[in-house]
Amino acid sequence: MTTAVFELKNIDYYFDNKKVLENINIKINKGEFLAIVGPNGAGKSTLLKIILGLLPLQKGQIFVDGKVYNGKQSLYKISYVSQKAQAFKAGFPASVKEVVMSGLTKRKKLFQWFNKKDENQVEAVLDRLNISHLMHKNIAELSGGQQQRVLIARALISNPSVLILDEPTNGIDAKHVNEFYETLETLKKEGVTIILVTHDIGVVADTATEVACLNKHLHFHGTTEDFKSLDEVEISKIYGHPIQFVDHQHNRECCSS
Repeated sequence: MTTAVFELKNIDYYFDNKKVLENINIKINKGEFLAIVGPNGAGKSTLLKIILGLLPLQKGQIFVDGKVYNGKQSLYKISYVSQKAQAFKAGFPASVKEVVMSGLTKRKKLFQWFNKKDENQVEAVLDRLNISHLMHKNIAELSGGQQQRVLIARALISNPSVLILDEPTNGIDAKHVNEFYETLETLKKEGVTIILVTHDIGVVADTATEVACLNKHLHFHGTTEDFKSLDEVEISKIYGHPIQFVDHQHNRECCSS
């Protein structure tokens, strides 16, 4: 029997005596790409904060590599890329190399300096994402898409069990959005376990292997192909309002009617 890399069991969460999440069960195996989708206010951000230890685990359990995880111990097992695509403003005093290397600090002891092995790791992960030519650039000078790839490099350098991305294409133009998802497609083929949190169901069609539809409850959890077979009426029930699909070249996009 395969041990899941990441598993949520019976997760509930209350805020001001109101249930925000109810009986959430999600399992993902090594190398899978899970997209968690749902409307605004569905509880996606709350679930992320629980996973990252920013909110207390009120009920249920989280397992990483088969071991109980509370969001505070062995944090390097889960790496996180936020939705702030252009978080580095002009004048931010850090190079791409320095930003990526900062991903190793959680493994360093106090006052322990970086060494040649660390530098080699940085070079390797930048090369892996085809951005080694940006190594000595100031990160604030990069486009939103380039900055997000740098942040993915920073997340990957600690060799996490799971890479979680929260609305990663916010603020990125259409051209760089396509490049970004090509990067995720490459990581998927390399066996990286990915969880993508998004409100846009259109982006999951060509990249994710599994989809979880969240709106307080887990309304659907299955393969991407099974998800794509759902019709607009079924998706609209999950979202709580009418949804229409607009066909595009590579996938389908949803919008409220």
